[in-house]
Amino acid sequence: MDIDAHQLKALNTLVVEILPGNRFYAVKLGEAVAPFGSLADFVARVPFTTKEELAADHEESPPYGTTHTHPLALYNRFHQTSGTRGKPLIWMDDPESWEWILGNWEAVWRGAGAVAGDCAFFPFSFGPFLGFWAGFEAAARMGVRSVPGGGMSSEDRLGLLARCEAKILCCTPTYALRLAEVGAGMGKPVAGLGVKTIVVCGEPGGSIPEVRERIESAWGAKVVDHHGMTEIGPVTVSHESNADWLRVLHYSYFAEVVDPETLAPVEAGEVGELVLTTLGRYGAPLLRYRTGDLVRPVCVPGEDPAAFVLEGGIIGRADDMVVVRGVNIYPSAVESVVRGCGGIGEYQVEVDLRQALPELLVKVEGGEGAARELEKALRQAFGLRIPVESVAAGSLPVFEVKAKRWVVV
Repeated sequence: MDIDAHQLKALNTLVVEILPGNRFYAVKLGEAVAPFGSLADFVARVPFTTKEELAADHEESPPYGTTHTHPLALYNRFHQTSGTRGKPLIWMDDPESWEWILGNWEAVWRGAGAVAGDCAFFPFSFGPFLGFWAGFEAAARMGVRSVPGGGMSSEDRLGLLARCEAKILCCTPTYALRLAEVGAGMGKPVAGLGVKTIVVCGEPGGSIPEVRERIESAWGAKVVDHHGMTEIGPVTVSHESNADWLRVLHYSYFAEVVDPETLAPVEAGEVGELVLTTLGRYGAPLLRYRTGDLVRPVCVPGEDPAAFVLEGGIIGRADDMVVVRGVNIYPSAVESVVRGCGGIGEYQVEVDLRQALPELLVKVEGGEGAARELEKALRQAFGLRIPVESVAAGSLPVFEVKAKRWVVV
């Protein structure tokens, strides 16, 4: 069965399964119910779902909203979004939906080359974010010896990583770099720990060449990128033939890419907003969900055009872009320039909105020489002067999970 046929069948099954029990979509869909004659028919008849709608629904029907399909007593998994763009949303899964989530994470692990008998280390504290629990449980279910590293200092985590002899590390790109810095400070370079693969998630760094190369150089390991969302699930993994591409799990998601302003589909090679429909998460579904993630879909030669990949991974967020003197600047673009400069540890970007036009200030730990080199690199990359200020080592925040380096003042 080709991807289009599979997705159409899955979409028709999805809508039948969630109605009328799912009050959110029973109201939202109205007469737009299955069967759909084609994917184009589905797109024409089903409206987008937005984060703002979900937030309003949770406010009106606290604490869980009305997006659950089954009675609450059937849900045994509790998750919460990061809340980086407003109040966190609670998202739940029943056992069947959780199995679907784990199946998708297993696809991510297979994409990373993990097999039964491997050992993976997870150096983060397990909070309510879906990705931590799902990634850990999926690996364990596959027969991967999964070592938790929560509630420990970075030094202690490196010690445990050495003791358990893990070949796989799973963390954010920021924390992979942080562990490398800590190891160097201890006189124990992380390249000697035997890690062969680092699965990074939570931030777009794994698909930024400069960030990826810096991690791989420090660890002597291959970086595999992955992205997902608590309310959506695991969505992508690095393409096996090109580290700059993210492979979408098209058999689990109906993916679209649209212009954020006109909402019309974009052509291959153009940047647009990723829109996702969860094909198997019946207990907590999302239909045509505007993720806010900006991506560039491209077709892989010799593969089904419907199975497009995301070139450059997640380029940025539609609401993260800052226009500075007429130039569109995304956090991922700044990250690329910063990580391409040597001698810089942690950094922070201040976005000053107090004037008529936005201005940026970059603070770096790395000394005056590194700051001046970064200023030159930023000018070359963006064609404008972005001031860079050198600050004392250890004065900027250090992040274990999603880094929040852009601060509005």
